[in-house]
Amino acid sequence: MIRILAFLAVVFALGLGFAWLADRPGEMLVTFNGYQYQVSLMVAAVAVVAVVAAVMIVWWLVKALWNSPYTISRYFRVRRRDRGYQALSTGMIAAGAGDGALARKKTKEAAKLIRSDQEPLIQLLDAQASLLEGDHEGAREKFETMLDDPEMRLLGLRGLYLEAERLGDRNAARHYAGRAAAVAPQLAWAAESTLEDLTGRGDWDGALKLVDAQKSTRQIERDAANRRRAVLLTAKAQALIDSDANAARAAALEANRLRPDFAPAAVVAAKLLFRQNDVRKGSKILEAAWKAEPHPEIAELYSHARPGDAVLDRLNRAKKLQELKKNHAESSLAVARAALDAQEFSTARREAEAAIRIDRREGAYLLLADIEEAETADQGKVRQLLSKAVRAPRDPAWVADGVVSERWAPISPITGRLDAFEWRAPMERLGQLIDGHEDTPEAPVPAIAAPARPVQERAGTIEHTAETPGTATEEKTDDRAGEDHVTPITAAAFAQVPEDAEAVEPAQELTRLPDDPGVDPDDAADKSTRRFRLF
Repeated sequence: MIRILAFLAVVFALGLGFAWLADRPGEMLVTFNGYQYQVSLMVAAVAVVAVVAAVMIVWWLVKALWNSPYTISRYFRVRRRDRGYQALSTGMIAAGAGDGALARKKTKEAAKLIRSDQEPLIQLLDAQASLLEGDHEGAREKFETMLDDPEMRLLGLRGLYLEAERLGDRNAARHYAGRAAAVAPQLAWAAESTLEDLTGRGDWDGALKLVDAQKSTRQIERDAANRRRAVLLTAKAQALIDSDANAARAAALEANRLRPDFAPAAVVAAKLLFRQNDVRKGSKILEAAWKAEPHPEIAELYSHARPGDAVLDRLNRAKKLQELKKNHAESSLAVARAALDAQEFSTARREAEAAIRIDRREGAYLLLADIEEAETADQGKVRQLLSKAVRAPRDPAWVADGVVSERWAPISPITGRLDAFEWRAPMERLGQLIDGHEDTPEAPVPAIAAPARPVQERAGTIEHTAETPGTATEEKTDDRAGEDHVTPITAAAFAQVPEDAEAVEPAQELTRLPDDPGVDPDDAADKSTRRFRLF
């Protein structure tokens, strides 16, 4: 646009000049070689302009002839390069579409037309063609060759990383990801794999540095970075809680500052503060976390903040938590547990029933069964409550990738993913929709998913049971040897049941014990309606 305006300005200036000369007539006398030439001023000006234009044209022709060899060679070189890039483009599209034969053909064609040192994409297309042909060894060699080229180093590391992942060699994959993350921390695949490696080895400081690098390069958002830092700092505090209390306290307090509603961070921070006799600050941390999201670990630690407190003092502290979060099942359950310890059975029963009305769950019925046994020792009512507990929804637990754990962990035991555990109810087992009749062996009840078993600690080891779909079975013992059975629900009433009890015959199952109070009226009314059954 600027060049067009400049050209128009020059033409306008020439026209203005010729118009100025036309308005001022005159003559020009030129003497040359004894001759005199007399012309008008306008003719002289036109002649000068014509001579200048002729000189410029002659100069352009001479220059074009002088540069013609270079121009011709450049034309063929550009034409050859265009053909090479066309072949390279076609080959990349073929590789993306999975056409190995066409990709290899275009690779050879592009290599003939374009030098590989001038266009690194030829090496990538060559490696992709090898992968499509199934030549993984050749592809790895090509990726290793890319490591010598600074421009292609990250691409080579990426290819070697994917090949190691395909072979299942996690150590090699994390090695290549670590090298890539050291050069370019903004690469998501390298940073995530390196982060899994660091957290798997318990290198919390290295993982924190990597998260800071991700945050500085804007690879992850600020909120996500703070969440990851809180998880890593909580894990670090748990690892140092017995060896370096001061460092653990600093890490836990920072994690709680980043995420005040994160129960594990609040629990470990308060626990360290309680050990250092700072009950006031630790209680405030637990109260803030309780207001955000009530959690049974917070209630347990808050009630036992002072080891020397009496049971009534613990009951009062539980009631204080209830005042902070009213009309919540966890608040009522916390008061019910403390009241049961203080043998305030009426209060415990009232709060447990209130928890059932707010959120019907397994733990509330179990607690009510414990209260019934401690107060009346009526085994019939205890068994009735336990049967309701079996059919009630599961209590919330820490769940990650199908694994249910009673304790929070920073990484998933299955995939190694950071911050995988979440506090929620495990997957439930649903029965067949029935019409008011009991299930029979001839009509087995299918299940959508089997209930997940919690993580059990035995002899210092943790046994994980995946929350995977399966076939629903009766929880009662049968004659099939070697079959896993659902772990009995923990309750005081089950303490007298021997673990090696023999299978009960079907006729004995229907026999009512002398102290059995019978079917609950609510359960009898439900039999006339269509509902899902667990078993």
